[in-house]
Amino acid sequence: MAKTTKLPKVFGYELLLDCYGCTPYTCGDLDHCYHYLDSLVDFIKMKKQEPPSIFRTDRKSFPNKAGLSGWVPLADSSIVIHTLSKNDFISIDVYSCKEFDPKKVIAFTKKHFNPKKIEKQFILRGKHYFEAYNRKKK
Repeated sequence: MAKTTKLPKVFGYELLLDCYGCTPYTCGDLDHCYHYLDSLVDFIKMKKQEPPSIFRTDRKSFPNKAGLSGWVPLADSSIVIHTLSKNDFISIDVYSCKEFDPKKVIAFTKKHFNPKKIEKQFILRGKHYFEAYNRKKK
């Protein structure tokens, strides 16, 4: 059985993914990106406050950034996606006050977009939140 690493108690956990060379056309596919947001929530055992919202970027106002932007609000925070269709690039932000496994999110993302390269950052947010909060309560 795989050993799981217990994360420290902090206010939140944030995974930032920059995906390069994704499967052509997936970055501009509203249905595909909606399905990604919608199904990722269940995959990492989170709870949606509302269904995902996704829309096309204004190509006239932002010709170099044509793509999609979307998010899904979670009971514990949110998941955000931005795509640049022309460059097959996707930027994803998973932020939650509830622990989640970043490796699962990365594997799920690889399955959906098949990027040639992924830059990953995992950030512990509010490292001193509980310490400060408990001091304030006294």
